[in-house]
Amino acid sequence: MTLHVETQRSLRTLNTFGLEQRARLFAEARCDAEVLEAVARAEQEGLPLLPLGGGSNLLLTGDVEALVLHMASRGRRLLRETGDAVIVEAEAGEPWHDFVLWTLAQGLSGLENLSLIPGTVGAAPIQNVGAYGVEIRDVFAGLTALDLHGREICELSLEDCAFGYRESLFKREPGRYLILRVRFCLSRTARLQLEYGPIRQKLAEFGVVAPTPADVSRAVCAIRSEKLPDPAQLGNAGSFFKNPLVEAEHAERLRQAYPKLVGYPQVDGRVKLAAGWLIEQAGWKGFREGDAGVHQAQALVLVNYGGATGRQLFELARRIQADIRERFAVELEIEPNVL
Repeated sequence: MTLHVETQRSLRTLNTFGLEQRARLFAEARCDAEVLEAVARAEQEGLPLLPLGGGSNLLLTGDVEALVLHMASRGRRLLRETGDAVIVEAEAGEPWHDFVLWTLAQGLSGLENLSLIPGTVGAAPIQNVGAYGVEIRDVFAGLTALDLHGREICELSLEDCAFGYRESLFKREPGRYLILRVRFCLSRTARLQLEYGPIRQKLAEFGVVAPTPADVSRAVCAIRSEKLPDPAQLGNAGSFFKNPLVEAEHAERLRQAYPKLVGYPQVDGRVKLAAGWLIEQAGWKGFREGDAGVHQAQALVLVNYGGATGRQLFELARRIQADIRERFAVELEIEPNVL
């Protein structure tokens, strides 16, 4: 056995809220063999197995009675090229933004709009992470996972993963699959997505007339840095609520009452409302109670000013949900996984 297992390990540095909670058992896996060892050890101890990437989409409300397995595998590679299309693969433990920068350095386009998203490659498909008009499913080419039900390594396709808005097979069947590595289909020819959010405005500020994928990445990084706090400076998990989808009739009624309502029509006829706009209109932006609060510049982000507990942050989230429900008849769904 090569797996090193610790007891009562602090998870403070392994969740971006910076919450001081402990894992009953803790290990790091740098290869498939160590993952299998961890699965066996968890079964031996009678504990669930909790995979952990960068902890950027996690709210810990108490100590974790599990074997927490930090996915620390590294590696990224070009698998094959067919014309302009290039299939690349990265291990689950690769930091996401580093991987995006690596693809750009290879002359590949497709992930630039997803720059500066915290977390790891292995965690990205779980939420179907997305930003500025691009989601994981738009460039997804398959992944390798361990099916914990049958203890078999399997390959999952785009169809298998059943991606939706911040949704996937992995959220519908939690605890079944442990993602080992992920593949993406990128392009040698840039097909830039510039229409969502202030990307064009930021490129203009940079004086860029004919943008490259690297230019778009730089613009996205600048926008995210302006809008979202750095977890290294202020504990947070990025966007805390999903943008809610409502029927078009509901959106129109809200627009009659709130002419500046921010919403985006969807192909299915529904409207995606900006959760941050709703929260700001309700007066929560900049709210602080003790060390738990709502960010001053972005109402969609809950923050830990240093001494908040996960329970306090969760209770604040529930209060915001109740207020938005009462004011707008809209249900806000929490985006991070709450343990």
